[in-house]
Amino acid sequence: MTAVLTIAGYGLREALRRKVFGVVLILTVGFLTLFWLGVHFLYGNLGNVGPPVGVDARTFVGATVFGLAMFGTLFLGTVLAVFLTLGVVRGDAERGLLQPLVVRPIGRSTLLFARWLGAVAVCAPYVGIVYAAAMLITGLTGHWWPDHVVTPGVELAAAVALIAAMSLLGSVFLSATANGIAIFMVFGAGLVAGLLGTIGHGLNSHGLERAAKVAAYLIPFEGLYQDALREIVSSTTGLTGFLLELGPFGGGYTGGPWVRVWAAAYFALLAALAAWGFSRRDL
Repeated sequence: MTAVLTIAGYGLREALRRKVFGVVLILTVGFLTLFWLGVHFLYGNLGNVGPPVGVDARTFVGATVFGLAMFGTLFLGTVLAVFLTLGVVRGDAERGLLQPLVVRPIGRSTLLFARWLGAVAVCAPYVGIVYAAAMLITGLTGHWWPDHVVTPGVELAAAVALIAAMSLLGSVFLSATANGIAIFMVFGAGLVAGLLGTIGHGLNSHGLERAAKVAAYLIPFEGLYQDALREIVSSTTGLTGFLLELGPFGGGYTGGPWVRVWAAAYFALLAALAAWGFSRRDL
């Protein structure tokens, strides 16, 4: 355990040296400031809008903008996770930083786990803080609160932890630049698949819905994100709930307990594949 904590700390010090946290902090402050301005003006003009009969305008606006904030939180958490892990294996090996670390009794699997743990120890609290800040901005400004408070935040943090594991796996086989590009392309593809699935749900296109669900299982961070969107309005019914399900940010239809179980199994598969690939790599 001491070795794990030591290596995790090494990864965090390396990130501090490269000023990763400073960049993320600036992006976060800018994001939350813009989000507060948007929520403030939206609710300030809410009285001038005549919503359709049966639609709760306050709930619809609150759920939509908070869903947008959850997307921003996931994106910022992904940026942080990728930059903490994209060069863990091949990048550090090419710079000659890895060889002194992967010696017994530490070992290669321990190194991978320690670097993932170090990344999650930063990303999970970060996601939780940004999620809570966005929720407080929405609740205190617009007097709307999500139907479930804790579960969506936990799922966002779990999605980012899964992306960190994917980035670690990529670092075994790809250079840092190629790995970063690949992870962000997978991230974008997952979000597009979820959006297409939402459109298919609204248009009653079973083919699109099925394809989106398959994508949610191929890259489960998307399933966790969609489930988090579903949780914030799970108790909202009527026409408001129906419109929110049409998305793209106010609700989701993909998710449930099986997505969470599969995400845990998927992480185990990623860990096994990363350990196998690292064990065969010549440093």
